[in-house]
Amino acid sequence: METDETPRVLPFQLQFDKPVASQIKIAEWNPEKDLLAMVTEDSKILLHRFNWQRLWTIFPGRCITSLCWRPDGKAIAVGLEDGTISLHDVENGKLLRSLKSHTVAVVSLNWEEDGQVIKDDSVNNSTYEDRTSRFFPPAPRVPRMPGLAPGDTGFMDDSDDSFRELSNSSYQRFNILCSGDKDGSICFSIFGIFPIGKINIHNLSIPTPYATEPATCRLSHASISKIALSKDLCHLIGMCSGELNHDEVESAERQLGVHGCHCLLLDTSIFWKRKNELHQVAQQASNIEDLIEVIRSSLSVMSKQWSDAMHTFREKFDSLSSLIIDHGLDSSPQEEFLSLLGGARTSPPVHQFLVNSLGESGVKRVSKVVCGAGKELQHVVLDHLQPAAEIIGFRMGELRGPSRWRTCFQGIGLDETLINNATEKSGILLVQVERFMRVLSSVVQQFSNFFNWLLKCIKLLNQEPSDQLLPYNSELVVIFLKFLYDQDPVKPFLELSEVDIEPDMETLQRVKELVHFGGFSDCDFLRRTLAEEFKQMESSFKEAFLMPFTTISRKMLCKDVLPLFALPSSSASVSVSVPISVTYYKDASTSVSSYQTHEHGFIDYISFQIPGDSSSNIANCIGISRRFMHSLSNSSIEESASLEAVLLSVPDGYHCVDLSLYKEGQIVLLLNETTSASECSGESCMMIVQADDLPFVSIPRSGCINTWNLDQLKDSVMHLRLENEKVRNIPHSVVAPLAVSASRGVACVFAARKRALVYILDEDEDDVSDSE
Repeated sequence: METDETPRVLPFQLQFDKPVASQIKIAEWNPEKDLLAMVTEDSKILLHRFNWQRLWTIFPGRCITSLCWRPDGKAIAVGLEDGTISLHDVENGKLLRSLKSHTVAVVSLNWEEDGQVIKDDSVNNSTYEDRTSRFFPPAPRVPRMPGLAPGDTGFMDDSDDSFRELSNSSYQRFNILCSGDKDGSICFSIFGIFPIGKINIHNLSIPTPYATEPATCRLSHASISKIALSKDLCHLIGMCSGELNHDEVESAERQLGVHGCHCLLLDTSIFWKRKNELHQVAQQASNIEDLIEVIRSSLSVMSKQWSDAMHTFREKFDSLSSLIIDHGLDSSPQEEFLSLLGGARTSPPVHQFLVNSLGESGVKRVSKVVCGAGKELQHVVLDHLQPAAEIIGFRMGELRGPSRWRTCFQGIGLDETLINNATEKSGILLVQVERFMRVLSSVVQQFSNFFNWLLKCIKLLNQEPSDQLLPYNSELVVIFLKFLYDQDPVKPFLELSEVDIEPDMETLQRVKELVHFGGFSDCDFLRRTLAEEFKQMESSFKEAFLMPFTTISRKMLCKDVLPLFALPSSSASVSVSVPISVTYYKDASTSVSSYQTHEHGFIDYISFQIPGDSSSNIANCIGISRRFMHSLSNSSIEESASLEAVLLSVPDGYHCVDLSLYKEGQIVLLLNETTSASECSGESCMMIVQADDLPFVSIPRSGCINTWNLDQLKDSVMHLRLENEKVRNIPHSVVAPLAVSASRGVACVFAARKRALVYILDEDEDDVSDSE
């Protein structure tokens, strides 16, 4: 502690002390930039610069339960209470993508990229090259619904390139977004947009590798607290609360199981072993999903535009039927128009309709609406739908070849039969698009011809010259009145309908003959509409890409379990709320041992506060374990790879509020003074402890469930002293969260009185200027 007699330089300085409008419950620093993302108690997301300038605020409308950054800092993932994960652009907070991988609250997020760095670029095959841009222009965007301003669609607009950057990930390092929920499910998605696996810790058979005979155990009533994927993507450490039981124990004896906080070690080496293949599949599949959204939105926009145009047409022309009935005639509007076309005397209802009800201006307005809608539909097809379908076909072709490479791609679930079926469906959709364009062009032409004829008729009835009007085709007028006046051949193509289209038998027979020459194996596609064809294509894609998801999920197994501390059985279904942290530090030793071949010299550190109500006799201590990731396969070979642990005793009169593992093997502790008064009274401090200097003790492993006991460390507890460590006093009480930026050496803690305190932790950064 600082005294008057021996003044000393503060180890780290207070940079800002700023008020916040609402208490902060989650805070995370951007890994690449001086940006701090915070979540308030009222579930708003705030983004601040290092100088506390607010960039944006968004409100998802649902309770936010977790937050993490993409490794490059350009996007942020937000976990919501309903199980949704939303990805937002760091520049403006705009929603880029939503994933519904969970059904309950997402309580932990971790986004990790491949940490392997290969110096020789000639052998770096980890970057997949997407060839689509060589053959196609940029992918089409989602068409905008008429009358909407940019951004109203909720997807993206013409000025936003963030979504493209998110999905066009061929130039990115391979990365995985992991998410855990309170029901024990852990989901994985490549680049945060392509779901690639899901496991539930309740269904995992957990081995007890140190037992004399093979044995397994299982977790029940478990809830995820924290997940962290290793830097090489080979392992995932998950901290969870639940009851651990031997599989051999009968249900009547289940109460003997260990209920507490446990660490699980999952084998995710499939991500490292197959990252090249997974990168390629994820690249194609995620882009196909984007293009499917373009087609879906195109069909929706086209259906709305054409439906509105037909409503306008019916609204005007249905009144003729009422006029005919009022005059006591038995004929139909078509028959009356045919009589007028044939040169017969105009009947009173037709005359009244053309001259009074419809009029020249009415014909022009309806013609503009209908023909304009037809042209808009053609533009949507040519600018959005057709290019999207063509690129989908190309991307499926890119996957069709790899699907036959059984050695590499069948191991990740790329099934040749399913890919071939999806490829065929994409080809059939292109045929249906061409077919729809011919029908649309014919219908628009006949509508235009019909309206030109009506204008001529109205001019003649009004005894006005009509030489300047466009000519019309009488034969097309007859066809229009016979088929199109009370029918709509365009609408069924754009909407899902149970009514099949009946093709002519000659065409159907020719299609069947083409099958024998390598054409489509589906001969019934001519009976389906465009919307129905799109539905079948989308279904085939989901089936094809579900296979990699299922295959990868089955290959992620639990390798080990490490019970940390016991919990009261009353909290069986509640996620652990004590401060915990998991990270991976580089091994400080100069020699590279065999267990580091795939881990690239990283050691896992698990840090946790031992709750005061736990069954352990150790009170007010911080537990830290390391080498859990390496202890399983190497404990019998190398002593240096065995599981190690240490207990840190918090100074008397203080209790730990939050903790975080920091760069270069350091641990930051946020301590509050223990008082009986309100939380706003008392003082607090922030302490930095060097992990390498801690007296770690090797922990023996056994075959029983409780593989190690905290009481084993009672005799080797390290007592933290305020005068011996890097400490900064805070003149009032603080609350979690503690956010630490490893790239800049900055910490942010939150005072109980709704204030944010930003500290520079490193002594060599005292010269950082105040940007206020």
